[in-house]
Amino acid sequence: MSQQESLDLFSESRKFMKGKHLVTIFHNEQNLYTVLRIRLEETNESYDDKEAVITGYFPKILEQDTYIFYGELKDHPKFGLQFQAEHFRRDIPQTKQGVINYLSSELFKGIGKKTAESIVQTLGDNAISKILNSPSLLDNIPKLPPEKAKQLYDTLMEHQGLEQVMIGLNQYGFGPQLSMKIYQTYKDQTLQIIQNNPYKLVEDIEGIGFGRADELGSHLGITGNHPDRIKAACLYTLELDCNQTGHVYIEAEDLLKKVKGLLEDNLRDHIDYLDISTEIIKLTEEGKIIGEEQKVYLPSLYFSEKGLVRNIKRILDQKEYEEQFPESEFLLALGKLEERIGVEYAPSQKDAIQTALMSPMLILTGGPGTGKTTVIKGIVELYADLHGCSLNPKDYKKEEPFPFLLAAPTGRAAKRMMESTGLPAVTIHRLLGWNGTEGFDKNEDNPLDGKILIVDETSMLDVWIAHQLFKALPDHIQVIMVGDEDQLPSVGPGQVLKDLLHSKCIPTVCLTDIYRQAEGSSIIELAHEMKKGRLPNNITQQQRDRSFIACNTHQMADVIEKVVKNAKNKGYTAKDVQVLAPMYKGPAGIDRLNVLLQEIFNPNIGNTRKELPFGDVKYRIGDKVLQLVNQPESNVFNGDIGEIISIFTAKENTEKQDMVLVSFDGNEVTYTKQDLNQITHAFCCSVHKSQGSEFPIVILPITRSYYRMLRRNLIYTAITRSKQFLILCGEVDALKLGVERTDEQNRNTSLCEKIKAEFNPISDLKIIEEMDSEITIEQYLLKVDPMIGMEKVTPYDFLGDEKN
Repeated sequence: MSQQESLDLFSESRKFMKGKHLVTIFHNEQNLYTVLRIRLEETNESYDDKEAVITGYFPKILEQDTYIFYGELKDHPKFGLQFQAEHFRRDIPQTKQGVINYLSSELFKGIGKKTAESIVQTLGDNAISKILNSPSLLDNIPKLPPEKAKQLYDTLMEHQGLEQVMIGLNQYGFGPQLSMKIYQTYKDQTLQIIQNNPYKLVEDIEGIGFGRADELGSHLGITGNHPDRIKAACLYTLELDCNQTGHVYIEAEDLLKKVKGLLEDNLRDHIDYLDISTEIIKLTEEGKIIGEEQKVYLPSLYFSEKGLVRNIKRILDQKEYEEQFPESEFLLALGKLEERIGVEYAPSQKDAIQTALMSPMLILTGGPGTGKTTVIKGIVELYADLHGCSLNPKDYKKEEPFPFLLAAPTGRAAKRMMESTGLPAVTIHRLLGWNGTEGFDKNEDNPLDGKILIVDETSMLDVWIAHQLFKALPDHIQVIMVGDEDQLPSVGPGQVLKDLLHSKCIPTVCLTDIYRQAEGSSIIELAHEMKKGRLPNNITQQQRDRSFIACNTHQMADVIEKVVKNAKNKGYTAKDVQVLAPMYKGPAGIDRLNVLLQEIFNPNIGNTRKELPFGDVKYRIGDKVLQLVNQPESNVFNGDIGEIISIFTAKENTEKQDMVLVSFDGNEVTYTKQDLNQITHAFCCSVHKSQGSEFPIVILPITRSYYRMLRRNLIYTAITRSKQFLILCGEVDALKLGVERTDEQNRNTSLCEKIKAEFNPISDLKIIEEMDSEITIEQYLLKVDPMIGMEKVTPYDFLGDEKN
């Protein structure tokens, strides 16, 4: 379909407004959402005003140019009548003289009136559409140099091509926002790329899955075992599996089964394993996936593991720390420190401090109450004493780096670290200098400045961010990684802390003695019993700092309501009380509980609080909210909790947009209405989102309805978020089941074995020699067993009705 045919189709079937652009009220450069005002010239809507407000997703609209917008007129409850445009085009001249005037305008440099007349004379009145569809036609224009022909076409594409693309994408069922995202990726090649291989969308465009691309592929006649279809299914399956389950790789056999299932989902196609194997091999040759033995990786995760191992080896190869201080000097300094701060370190804590100061790298692990924070403070204080350096950043000159680097995966964990040590602490993203989509300022070519790095909450580190951190470390730096292996693993792929510990190649001190027990913390006692896979006998008995309230799923909301109201009456605020739930849906799910808790902590009595509706949610000033995605440029990260401190309506700001201002511990971040999908209410949140945080009161509902999510590490992580009081609500047998149930979803990672191979190359070499039957992924895939997935199938399954 030509551009003009597409435009004619739209002009007949859609409502439109045509007018001259007067002013752009708002324009978002990232997603191109725009609000503008036009002087109306023509419309088929019932609209009498001389001017109109247009909203939609557009590139920069030229002032005083005339455009035609296709969409629908809607009455906004706050802003009145607005025309919500799905598509638009610059008004193309329809007469011979109009086309000549347009092509000879200042828009087209170097094209005079004679050249424009020659173009129209050769190509006709619809010259513009013809050039856009076939730029080679300009080769037939007399006295038009190739460079000017290209410049003319490029200018046309810039000002008319987007409209052509947007209309074409609409034909394929893409809405304006997604269409703009596709256009920003492919530019004027958009339609050509989609028509040739719609499955590239899966690879390149976030938000487009295999199902959407497959539907488009079917429309274009790409079905069955077409190579592009199989490749897209392989990449989609691999990426989805890694992002949803935390795997770093998939076993080749599992990948084959999953891809076959995805491709045959419509029950019409039969796909041979050999066809899938062939495309997987091609993807490895193209570098889009990596195969090692029978493991299949995304390149980013494969190279993250490899790079992390290489840089850990580089750090550990430093030998100068082992004998830098005689033991007598260390013990003398430690004694003076204990006397100065009034602390007597236990033997395991002394061992941890000494190992940290005498080794290039240390993993410090242990459960709650075992003194990890005390050890960190000891490491910092003693390092300063032994090296004769100050712990006050103000004592250092501008060009002199502060030797202590403290970081954590989240803002709240970094803040806790800063409060416990008195030293500056930041998120890992901020430490590395996140600069947006381009990556980090700090890397192997521009390493960090510092002498000692302490990373807290390392159980939350995924393999990609761990790689980014370690490759930015200078050669001569000491690294201390602090964490609790029994907590939930990272949200992203990998299980870095667990793999490092299990490799047994890195100096490690595990603190097991409970030092806060003297304070009478039954929460800490409960946590350590859970680590052993059991519950204390007094789990249902009221304790000074914890209690258990028996109830079922349908009683849960009422019980939590009473507990929270009681806490509020005693002076506790929404910041003090955190409800944690394993699931979002259901009568005891996060969504339902957030509605309930908002009405307790932040009700809008008498409509006195300013609020902003967004979908089914109403945000109010004073609401507790949770960040859902990393936004390093604003120094706010997935899991950070903040408070809404202001709401601005479109009439109250120059951007003419509804806006919400959230304070994350003093860091203020502004969200337009389109960005509100980045936050949610945090009166109740998931256990995963609470990692790295602590709260005075934690309320944890546990019932059989959560069965799918109930595992020891999830419950353990939840109860260790509590500082003062823990209220368990639900069913004892569900709690017991969860504590006994270890994580059945073990992650596929190869970090541990890669570290072992790096540090024990001789023994590993012998193992490889003994396993001479080991085959490569290519050999495996080309010899794939056609009976994969048919273990339970018998010959009778192929006989149909005849077997009866």
